[in-house]
Amino acid sequence: MSSTDAPDGPDTAAAADSAAASAAPRAEADRDAAPQFVLPLVVRLEKTAPPARTDALETAARAVLVLLSDERARGEGEWAAAVRDWQDARIRKVVRRARGAEWRRAGALPGITVDGGSAEVRVFPPVPLDGWPKDLAKLQVSGTELDDPEPPAAPDPEAPVLWLSPELEMSAGKAMAQAGHGAQLAWWELSGAERESWRAAGFPLAVRTAEPDQWARLTRSGLPVVRDAGFTEIAPGSCTVVADHPALR
Repeated sequence: MSSTDAPDGPDTAAAADSAAASAAPRAEADRDAAPQFVLPLVVRLEKTAPPARTDALETAARAVLVLLSDERARGEGEWAAAVRDWQDARIRKVVRRARGAEWRRAGALPGITVDGGSAEVRVFPPVPLDGWPKDLAKLQVSGTELDDPEPPAAPDPEAPVLWLSPELEMSAGKAMAQAGHGAQLAWWELSGAERESWRAAGFPLAVRTAEPDQWARLTRSGLPVVRDAGFTEIAPGSCTVVADHPALR
């Protein structure tokens, strides 16, 4: 996939815990050789009121878009250098969970909190892979097992949909990272005007699991596809998400 309309984004697809393999072997090697960064996402997970799974996935995806479109992440903004360094290497995202005082301490660090339905997700500017802020480093990655109290409604056919593979079992945290990758791939593929229109609307999107026959069509459709790097939970190269934005159909 190309990003000729996205000068602030790489010209490659993304994969899961890292982003996808690049179009050229040399470019991929360059990405591996570059300093590695990670985009931290923290989901609020209170014992008495955990978010619905779909709300958490959709809010994580929107949080990635909110950060990418933020003035601090662009041009000469205070987060722009970190975002460029992150996008020049493997596009890693890690989701951790917090509650109570942990959530309040995370909220005191530079970042953006995004609310969505029953979910709250805070996204932070990228950090070195081995240089997490102390209050984020001690948060747990595991334990983000979430459920939907009711099956989610059918998505709006005119809105972007991040379709999850029906063939893979993923924890909520893993799926949140995948949804974020899918949203980012769609963002890279859009023109400047299409990005601004999406941002102005508040980044509407849905995350749903595709039906098996639908998934086969989606992965052959030419829409952006997230392929996992295989660092956690699933096999390398697995297709996890197809980003179905109306402007890309």
